[in-house]
Amino acid sequence: MPTAKKHQPSLAAKKQPAQQRATETYERILEVTAETLADVGIERLSTNLVCERAGLTPPALYRYFPNKYALLAELGKRLMQRQNERVAHWIGIDTFEGGVESLEQALEGLIRDTYEVTENTVGGVWIMRALRAVPVLQQVRLASHAAVTQEQAQLLARALPGADEAELRLVSRIVVDLIYATVEMLFDESLDVQAAARIVAGMMASHLERVVPKKSAGRKAARR
Repeated sequence: MPTAKKHQPSLAAKKQPAQQRATETYERILEVTAETLADVGIERLSTNLVCERAGLTPPALYRYFPNKYALLAELGKRLMQRQNERVAHWIGIDTFEGGVESLEQALEGLIRDTYEVTENTVGGVWIMRALRAVPVLQQVRLASHAAVTQEQAQLLARALPGADEAELRLVSRIVVDLIYATVEMLFDESLDVQAAARIVAGMMASHLERVVPKKSAGRKAARR
């Protein structure tokens, strides 16, 4: 007999607040969830504990969030949005015009910046871990990575006209995950953030010369 599909908890908020008081309650729930997550971790987090700490009744919380996974999903989306906003700050067309050195410096800055954004977010480390460890939450992380990958692949296509677009998409996807994995590693182990960021950035930037179209590379060499 076929195995029945395991029920997946809903990640969607039940309703969005329309009035100021409701908005304050909504944000208070998320604020306390992040604080509680930082204190007790993923396994011990519960909606009852959040309600107790927030001074709310369970029905007040369930009016907006059906379960703790929906709370974590919203916190995850917000964290990844803050992380993703740093990409445009560091990576642009001008980054590639400066060659490998310019890209390496930008990637190093982006890794360090992403680390700091996560560190400065209440519960940020645990939110990041939840997006990796909890199966139902992985779609939040993957959707965010897919969006950034698409944006970066389009940027690369403009910066490197004539390069193979399929390879640019693959390179973009790998770079996005490498940056995310590096930040996770920095929280899991006691490592020098600057040194790790520099090494990983150098590894990624060195691949640029492999994807630059040969004709473009030839023209650059001739200009030199």
